[in-house]
Amino acid sequence: MAFFGRKKSRSKSARGRRGEANSRSARPQRRSSRRRNKPLVFVFLSWAMTLSLWVAIIMAATTAYVFVGLDKQGLFKVPDREPGMMLLSADGHVVAESGSFFGDEARVAELPSYLPQAVIAIEDRRFRKHFGIDIQGLVRASVANYRAGRIVQGGSTITQQLAKNLFLKPDRTYQRKFQEAVLALWLESKYSKDEILQLYLNRVYFGSGSFGVEKAAQKYFGKSAREVSLAEAAMLAGLLKAPTTYNPINHPKRAEARAREVIKDMVEIGFITDDDLDQAGSVVKTVKPADYIPATQYIVDWVGDQLPDLIGRFDKSIVVETTLDRNLQALAEKTITRTLNKQGRKLNASQGAMVVMDTTGGVRAMVGGKSYIKSQFNRAVSAKRQPGSAFKPFVYLTAVEFGMSPDSVEYDEPIEIDGWKPHNYSGRYYGPVTLRQALSRSLNTVAVRLGQSVGPRSVVTTAHRMGVNSELKANASIALGTSEVSLLELTSAFAPFSNGGNAVVPHVVTRITTREGKVLYERSGNGLGSVVSSYDLGAMNDMLRAVVQQGTGTRAQLNGQDVGGKTGTTQDYRDAWFVGYTAHMVAGVWVGNDDNSPTKRVTGGSLPATMWNTVMTAAHNGLPKVDLPGEGTLYGQTELPVAYDTGGIVDMLQNMFGTRQDTELEGQQAPREAGSSRAERRERMRKRLKDLEDSR
Repeated sequence: MAFFGRKKSRSKSARGRRGEANSRSARPQRRSSRRRNKPLVFVFLSWAMTLSLWVAIIMAATTAYVFVGLDKQGLFKVPDREPGMMLLSADGHVVAESGSFFGDEARVAELPSYLPQAVIAIEDRRFRKHFGIDIQGLVRASVANYRAGRIVQGGSTITQQLAKNLFLKPDRTYQRKFQEAVLALWLESKYSKDEILQLYLNRVYFGSGSFGVEKAAQKYFGKSAREVSLAEAAMLAGLLKAPTTYNPINHPKRAEARAREVIKDMVEIGFITDDDLDQAGSVVKTVKPADYIPATQYIVDWVGDQLPDLIGRFDKSIVVETTLDRNLQALAEKTITRTLNKQGRKLNASQGAMVVMDTTGGVRAMVGGKSYIKSQFNRAVSAKRQPGSAFKPFVYLTAVEFGMSPDSVEYDEPIEIDGWKPHNYSGRYYGPVTLRQALSRSLNTVAVRLGQSVGPRSVVTTAHRMGVNSELKANASIALGTSEVSLLELTSAFAPFSNGGNAVVPHVVTRITTREGKVLYERSGNGLGSVVSSYDLGAMNDMLRAVVQQGTGTRAQLNGQDVGGKTGTTQDYRDAWFVGYTAHMVAGVWVGNDDNSPTKRVTGGSLPATMWNTVMTAAHNGLPKVDLPGEGTLYGQTELPVAYDTGGIVDMLQNMFGTRQDTELEGQQAPREAGSSRAERRERMRKRLKDLEDSR
């Protein structure tokens, strides 16, 4: 029993040990099973949290790196506006401004509420809610672009756009986008929403050369941004996406459609009501962008080009005092625009330019084209065109300086030079004519004959001495004005005829100061000195007066004033010129087409002379009559002697030169060739004319 009892007891003990062992082996299996049964979502969240932590660390490090880099570049400072320029007329009135003379020109608090609202609605409708980067907007734009299969929405906020405009180059790189985001965060931490919006409205580009909403409103609608209507505000806001595409001047239908889209967004956000939508929608159709910007902007651009030479670089706003006559400037603009609008289409003449200056070269008015808003190219300063017969006075002046006079006789007859056969505008030939008659009738053959007699190089020298700066080709056709010049230099080259023989430098700036009054530049000097003798000047004014009194320039006659001038018309009527003067002023007018296409028979004596007369009549109102300068009574006989019909050109010239005194004039003489006494010049002329006579 005892045996069996002990055996049973051992058996129970063994079973207990085996059970205990089994229990120990079962526990790890259950724990392993619990781990295997852990939900996958917890595993995913664990990994996601770990990844997010690392991404956050990397982003923080990258942001810090970019921040330090931007700080080293000095970009954490809003750059100042470009210095402004205020242009004053001769009487002290403001005639134009450029840049930002008074800082930010448009303040949010002074604008109609719907103008900044229109910008927010179309550019960044969550502007008031985000912190500079709109995560929700980025997601929305990404989804929209994915669905469309192309980029139809952008995710950049107004703050990011401002950061890009203020600090960065327009590179399409990830580095630039990251810098943009960092700078946007900095702007949001530094400025209020209204301050950011104000900076944006004053710095962003609206097209047509307009930076800032104030300049854009002036450009497109001829009014301040404080005065625009809801429809006009919508058009301005619509420009921001693509200023060229939605330009209301060049693409009015696109601009109208874009403005409607802006107004619709404003309703969706709650900025305006449905009633406002209906009213503004009907007004959009009637919005007419301004198609005229004062032509003084041509002068602003011209002055801007001169500033580096006058004062160098400047970092403060400046005041520029000028020689401009604001009333004369307004009249010149109106005359060019109205004349071309009325007659330009039927005459196929689309462009014109005008320069008016006093006898010292001070520009009183300048119009560089029919419409500055449509073309900023200054045709008065930058366009080089053939002057045609308007160049002939330099040929005749050279001949006079070689010893001829207004009463000298030349033959108007066909001439051929190396296969070139110039002919007269009328197709007629008049035989023996005086130089006075030849210039007043603008006879081409006589001008060419004179050019060959004195030599083309001498003609070029004379033109340069008088004030023409362009390169001139010393060939036979130079006598007919085939080398290109600008209207400004040609007009200034006529100034010596009006002021007593002194060459001038065309100018418009008299003084430049800072806003505080510090003088940066002041004009001094009285021009380039005498370039024409009184005797030769009198001869030229005698002939150029005849052009206006009885020749091709009769439409330029002014009541009560002594006027001289010259018309010019180039081949196929491509260019038409009139440059004329009194003892008070000089003015030049050009009419033609930018593409050099022919006009319909527009001559220098038609539209140009008529426009010249309109402006100069007003300019001389109240001015006394003053005779043109020069000694004008020393030219001998004015009628042709009978002997001239049989004696030949040499005998004619000998008879005529015999009536002219051989004494040199007192005072400073114009530059002459070597051996420059009047007798020697006369002898050279006789020899050249004799050679020409023998070749006929």
